[in-house]
Amino acid sequence: MNAVFIAAALALAFATSFLTTPYIQRLAHNVGMLDSTGERRMHDQPKPRIGGIAVYLGFAFALFSALGYLFNQHALHGSRDLQNVHDVVGLIFGGTLICMLGVWDDVMGMTPRVKLLAQTVVAGISMLYGFLIPYVNNPFHHGDIIYFPLWLSIVLTLVWYVGMMNAINFIDGLDGLLSGLTAIAGTFLLVINLQHGHPEIALVLAALVGGALGFLPYNYNPAKIILGDSGALFIGYVFATVSIIGASKTAFTISLLVPLIVLGLPIVDTAAAIVRRTRAGRKIYEADRGHFHHQLIFRFGLNVRQAVLLIYALCVVLGVLALVLSGGLGALKLA
Repeated sequence: MNAVFIAAALALAFATSFLTTPYIQRLAHNVGMLDSTGERRMHDQPKPRIGGIAVYLGFAFALFSALGYLFNQHALHGSRDLQNVHDVVGLIFGGTLICMLGVWDDVMGMTPRVKLLAQTVVAGISMLYGFLIPYVNNPFHHGDIIYFPLWLSIVLTLVWYVGMMNAINFIDGLDGLLSGLTAIAGTFLLVINLQHGHPEIALVLAALVGGALGFLPYNYNPAKIILGDSGALFIGYVFATVSIIGASKTAFTISLLVPLIVLGLPIVDTAAAIVRRTRAGRKIYEADRGHFHHQLIFRFGLNVRQAVLLIYALCVVLGVLALVLSGGLGALKLA
């Protein structure tokens, strides 16, 4: 699996997402799947809110096409290739479930508790596919590995999944913000995985980047359609899963620390929101306008485009930092 093949998957995901988004937009208008305006909203008129379906379609179509081509060309050899196919299929299955959950929430609405329970169920199903965080590298003794008991591995994996999905969901507050951030962060993670010899993970990320880029022209300010929970939860799930898959192939420091750096902005913003709401005596899931992207607009006077472009720039800086650190941590790669 070479770079040209991965680039082709990215292009296919882009084309699929770009071509299907107008139809998803039309569907949302026809059946009334619109995000209403209000004090917590940053748009002044209702907008279609199931745009995540288009990103998912681009992602899934590109990956299924890639797997079909590899099977047809008999390009899969040995147990390692079969494990890679197992991982990709499991990721698509889990991504489908979480996207459906997001669509249900976008259309019908869910209470925060029910949504959290549903996220936990999807995370549990993903663990049955083997997506677990089984160990960490001992930071005090090079080469040593600390293996977790199964119960602790399950707890850590659940926290990773739920935390990542909600962190990504929280930052989806401005036109074009999450789709652009996904494309930037996904590209850096793609390059890092290629550097460390994981083309199967790079393929998944290429499909995600292509889907996000195909959606971005319709989502950039002024947006014609927004991702909704169907897109935000799906994107968070994919980022969480590719990190866990990498943990079985690479040192923990690279596989999980690097995504934390690349996606540092939504993760820190979510942690700050939890502290802020707890101190104010509010529920953690109670939305407000205290997020970083809100502050750029209401406190510093930036418009939506300026705020989004600044966050893009910050994401690029974090991506470069992760790229540099991952090169320095290459010696930790497992045999």
